[in-house]
Amino acid sequence: MTLTTREFLKEATWTTEIIDRWLDPDARNWCAYEPELGYRLKDCIDQDGLDGSYTISHYNPTGERRMINFADKPCRINSYGDSFTQCIQVSDGESWQEYLAAHFGEPIRNWGVGSMGFYQVYRRMLREERTSLSAPNIILNVFSDDHYRSIYSLRWLHLTVDVFRQQKVIPTEGLWDFGNPPWPHLRLDLDTGGFEEHNNPYPTPDSLYQLADEDHIYETYRDNPTLQAHLAEQGVIDFDTSILQRMADALEVSTDFSSPEASASTGHALLQTCALWSSEYILDKVKEFTQTEGKKLLVLLTHPWREVVAMCNGLPRFDQPFVDYLENNDFMYVDGLRLHQRDFSTFSGAPEAYVDQYYKFVRRGHYNPRGNHFFAFAIKDSIVGWLDPKPPTYLQEGEPSL
Repeated sequence: MTLTTREFLKEATWTTEIIDRWLDPDARNWCAYEPELGYRLKDCIDQDGLDGSYTISHYNPTGERRMINFADKPCRINSYGDSFTQCIQVSDGESWQEYLAAHFGEPIRNWGVGSMGFYQVYRRMLREERTSLSAPNIILNVFSDDHYRSIYSLRWLHLTVDVFRQQKVIPTEGLWDFGNPPWPHLRLDLDTGGFEEHNNPYPTPDSLYQLADEDHIYETYRDNPTLQAHLAEQGVIDFDTSILQRMADALEVSTDFSSPEASASTGHALLQTCALWSSEYILDKVKEFTQTEGKKLLVLLTHPWREVVAMCNGLPRFDQPFVDYLENNDFMYVDGLRLHQRDFSTFSGAPEAYVDQYYKFVRRGHYNPRGNHFFAFAIKDSIVGWLDPKPPTYLQEGEPSL
């Protein structure tokens, strides 16, 4: 199927029924509109868990996931990230934070929000660390797709036509998992190669109805560089090579528009380079903030099961430049991909059988409870060494209090 830019964006245009449903506070939606960050989480029951079970998730009025273990104790660790921090597809108490909290004898607050990118997570961290729930120790979890989400002003537009059509069908019963609303984001400056920070372009409920206007979508987004790169990836026939060439020059990426396949490859390379550069920009901002505020920072890297399989098969990783940046700039980090590679070396089966132990493949493909347990104890030693003083259960003198 070949489409023009106009036709692609017509498929991407929302309907007023979608917006009405999403703004309905009583509807069974997984998230709700929020003006600054785009959306917030809601208490949720979904049949997306282990062995087809339902998962139960609760969120406090302040937005974080409900703490279970040692919730009555002072909290000195805040964790931020996307769904691999939120730990969707498992119930309260089955997250890696809760496994660690039970083992450490102290709570870990979970500020994860599914589908958010690295920049949106950074903005959430800035907001929450200026409240009474701030903590001296910050864990920042970066998932593979988070790099890309930072540079999308409207992530929805970076899906496919098939997903547009599927997501626009509102269920008559059960949970509606429609998402990817507008949010704050980074925009590449095509002249300098730097990044501009932008707030949510739809800061009121009424403003969302512009997304149901086909002309508004076309006029607002048709010249967006990251969208143009996505259009090239998707085989849209009239993507703008002049915009992509300017983007390539800013990012120092070579281009080839000689065929649809070459153009798709070029579009992907532009998005990947832009995404990874944006994460370096965000990391610098995070370091500045934590150092100014006297907070300690630990970066975690998490990955989807496909990347774990690829690593176990000896294939290169796409985010190596980001890992190099962490190394070269003295960030303390833990690489989940390497942890899985080490664990796989003790496994006798194929990589696909290995990841089947830890990931829930139906629908979203996150860690199952066993996967969160693996991750918790794979990163445990790094966190124990990072904390000062050590967790209560690791005190060298005396005993933890009851």
